[in-house]
Amino acid sequence: MHIDDILRAAVKVGASDVHLKVGSHPVFRIEGSLFFIKEAPVITEEFMQRTAFSMMSALQRERFKQSNDVDLAYNLPGVSRFRVNIFQQRGALSMALRVIPSVIRDFRSLNLPPIIEKIAQEERGLVLVTGTTGSGKTTTLASIIDYINSTRVKHIITIEDPIEYVHVDKKSYINQRELGIDTFSFSSALRAALREDPDVILVGEMRDLETIEIAISAAETGHLVFSTLHTLDAKETVNRILAVFPSNQQNQIRYQLSQVLKAIVSLRLVPRADGKGRVPAVEVLIATARIRDCIANPSKTDEIRSAIEEGNLHYGMQTFDQSLFDLYQRGLITYEEALAQATNKDDLALKIKGVTPGSVSVSESRVDFELETDTKKYLKN
Repeated sequence: MHIDDILRAAVKVGASDVHLKVGSHPVFRIEGSLFFIKEAPVITEEFMQRTAFSMMSALQRERFKQSNDVDLAYNLPGVSRFRVNIFQQRGALSMALRVIPSVIRDFRSLNLPPIIEKIAQEERGLVLVTGTTGSGKTTTLASIIDYINSTRVKHIITIEDPIEYVHVDKKSYINQRELGIDTFSFSSALRAALREDPDVILVGEMRDLETIEIAISAAETGHLVFSTLHTLDAKETVNRILAVFPSNQQNQIRYQLSQVLKAIVSLRLVPRADGKGRVPAVEVLIATARIRDCIANPSKTDEIRSAIEEGNLHYGMQTFDQSLFDLYQRGLITYEEALAQATNKDDLALKIKGVTPGSVSVSESRVDFELETDTKKYLKN
């Protein structure tokens, strides 16, 4: 058995993730649920050693020896790319692989709200895409970068860990840098990017104070900066950024953030009513005058959610509950799922009363999904 055979089978049955550990059958995550692939052989220590170290560069091997985990990308020509995390557990190697679609999807096919296109047309400032692991942050950012690449003449620099979606120059000129291969850290690569004449900078993740400081500075000096945070919504995102800084700097950071922020897009994936995959519920904050005041003024930060809700009609903003209501009204999610994901369940339940699922006709791209139970034919012994 070879790793490529497992990955081909995973892509064939529509898996989003593959998990491998010594002494266990491969495990696929399909539409949010885990499936043990018992038709495949049990993973051996020899298989894991051979597979893991064949994927790593010399520098990545050194990083792994120091920390017992490493992120990298693996390309299987004609099949897909994969984001790979190799780590150690109970003294043995394990791997988690995320399938990266070969085609970058557009906003409509991702079921993202129309305001995302307007956000992608910004000339400068800071745009944050947030959500839990696996919520679609990387896919959304890839779609935004591809939109800019297709419509505008810009110099785009991405700093990623690892590079997931590979962009080919269209109207824009793109440089993609990967941690562990092309650079040592987000902060050092971001600092260097400011000397490389960029128009647009994508920072894979704002993990530390230095990276956040440089990203804000880059936005202040006229660049369009995109990044991600593992936060649930806009209010938590603002608070998370502020919490990174010492208390004596927070007022200054509040002011700077209020001036450079353009938008926060927060994502949650919700199971579809038809059982065919998941659809994003999306909270969108646009930096209006009121939003800027909520960020700059500590006593008003708790008003961010209500400011988003009130800005729905004129600015295209929406809270998660407004997004869930829209998805339910369009027949894309069930009543039960809408309430399960809601921030305020009682308010959403009252709002839904009298609304018939599917009352709004929506033309959308659907991807048929069929789980093949017999994966044995895709795996070579």
